Amino acid sequence: MSKPKLLFWVQHLLGIGHLRRAAALTHALAADGFAVTVVSGGMPVPELDLGPVDLIQLAPARAADSSFAGVVDENSRAIDDEWRDARRAHLMAIFDALQPDLVLIELYPFGRRAFRTELNALLVACTAARIPVFVSLRDLLVDKGRADRVAETVRLVRDHVAKVLVHGDPQFLRLEQSFPAAAEIADRIAYTGYVVNRPPEGLTAGSPAPIPTGEVLVSAGGGAVGRLLLETALAARPLTRLAAAPWRLVTGPQIPDSDFRVLEAAAPKGVALERFRADFQQILACCRVSVSQAGYNTLMEILSAGTRSVVVPFADGGESEQTVRARLLAARGLLELVEADALTPASLAAAIDRADAKPRGTGLAAIDLDGARQTAALLRHHLAGRPA
Repeated sequence: MSKPKLLFWVQHLLGIGHLRRAAALTHALAADGFAVTVVSGGMPVPELDLGPVDLIQLAPARAADSSFAGVVDENSRAIDDEWRDARRAHLMAIFDALQPDLVLIELYPFGRRAFRTELNALLVACTAARIPVFVSLRDLLVDKGRADRVAETVRLVRDHVAKVLVHGDPQFLRLEQSFPAAAEIADRIAYTGYVVNRPPEGLTAGSPAPIPTGEVLVSAGGGAVGRLLLETALAARPLTRLAAAPWRLVTGPQIPDSDFRVLEAAAPKGVALERFRADFQQILACCRVSVSQAGYNTLMEILSAGTRSVVVPFADGGESEQTVRARLLAARGLLELVEADALTPASLAAAIDRADAKPRGTGLAAIDLDGARQTAALLRHHLAGRPA
């Protein structure tokens, strides 16, 4: 029997969190027997392992800056109608050639409206061909206060979407807390549990060895907006009770070269500085304290590993998603929180000391972290015509 063909559209704009969550899903989907084609519209991230899938790169686009005020192409030019039409034609050519059995779209129509030209064409084509469409949605959305956009989202879901797969746990956080019209599409919503990038068995090819232990691990996700956190961590180090411990800063592959050189010059003896670790999940699980931003993927990896942690949510451009989720977890005592506007060397050092005083395993909470496998199971059940 041939494998069911799945087309998975994903677009990251600033960091690489959306693509990392997609990678966790593609590994699970491939393990469940799907033939996955990932169509990526963000800047290429060659370091990321998507698993045994076909990857097709659309004309790449990214956010112009951390305010998300505009979208630019790979040459930093604002995208225009000609660019959108060309990318739509490319996406539809991929769709026509692949003839997928089902389509998974990351975030749209709940976001990524800059790409509605291509995605509305894809939705219409899927509906005409009776190909089921699923939306891959994180647990929290950013409320822009636009009632017209909420109404448009509801219409598109009801007209074109089989299920909205919310990658969260309804016992912890429900979609209606950030999407006011969730009740209007309640019959289309399915919670999968949180998606976690699980550590691979053993070291992957090219991974450093052995796995370090007892470190303070400071990480900045993709690295596009992480310099302030990394610099503050360096300034906080001598103020903590862990000043003599080994520290490791992982900047992320997207950090500008100029920022990396500044950090390299500032890093004292006892502080390792790296752009990327293929074994990041393993060193996260083995570190003494983790210091990071509060992206979805990082938080789920921290909870899964039971790592003592301090998080500083990204809050530029009115982004509230990281802050809301981090506050909920901090209220449960699962991590230490430093708000972005309160970040100083002293506040970060105090939070690191508080985290270090906690027992390991604090993050092992009663939150469903099996979202990748359960997403694959939901899609498989739909193809088989069985209730999930």
